[in-house]
Amino acid sequence: MTSTTISTAPAPTRVLNAARTTATAARVLRQLRHDPRTIALLLLVPCLMLVLLRYVFDGSPRTFDNIGASLLGIFPLITMFLVTSIATLRERTSGTLERLLALPLGKADLIAGYALAFGALAIVQSALATGLAVWLLGLDVTGSPWLLLLVALLDALLGTALGLFVSAFAASEFQAVQFMPAVIFPQLLLCGLFTPRDAMHPALEAISDVLPMSYAVDGMNEILRHTDLTAAFVRDVLVVAGSALLVLALGAATLRRRTR
Repeated sequence: MTSTTISTAPAPTRVLNAARTTATAARVLRQLRHDPRTIALLLLVPCLMLVLLRYVFDGSPRTFDNIGASLLGIFPLITMFLVTSIATLRERTSGTLERLLALPLGKADLIAGYALAFGALAIVQSALATGLAVWLLGLDVTGSPWLLLLVALLDALLGTALGLFVSAFAASEFQAVQFMPAVIFPQLLLCGLFTPRDAMHPALEAISDVLPMSYAVDGMNEILRHTDLTAAFVRDVLVVAGSALLVLALGAATLRRRTR
């Protein structure tokens, strides 16, 4: 009589588990702790860019006030996109992601763990950049600096979500960087930073209406001009937050059990 061997490998759960999520986040943070260049890119580069921008417009402080708030949200989004896409791609190409998915670790746990780890860094990054802009560089905003920090944080989380998503479509770190012109640059051009969106060609204005960076810039401008919360600001914040959650869900859907 022949015996049949039955695999008893644990099947990954589909339910988000807090312990597995925090364990994943802790692992990512431990890895980042040993990568000082990435930490510098995340925490120092947005601050240095704001300092550079402030003194580029040294003779016209009002210009810095007009565009500084918008860039306070854009810089974290770009840096988080870069770092997250490359870091996640390393996990894929090294086989780490495949080994993790062979464990009883759900896709939602993995994506939520990455989002939690990079979200913690996003809080530090946004706090540093906002504090520098408002209290050291003299960025003059009518509304609360705490609302400025909120939008900057949501923008950083959106960049994290976009980075997690696009890493599924890159085969190398170089390809991950190549996604920036496709994903970030069109939003940068159409978000209203260079010219009001309602002054664009109607087709471009329609495209800008569905791009999340447009609402990030609009939210920053609402804080710049109004002392109290406005309905437009609440809408902008909800759109940015909703876009981040949607992209995170898409990122979980693109996780594959085979990296090659």
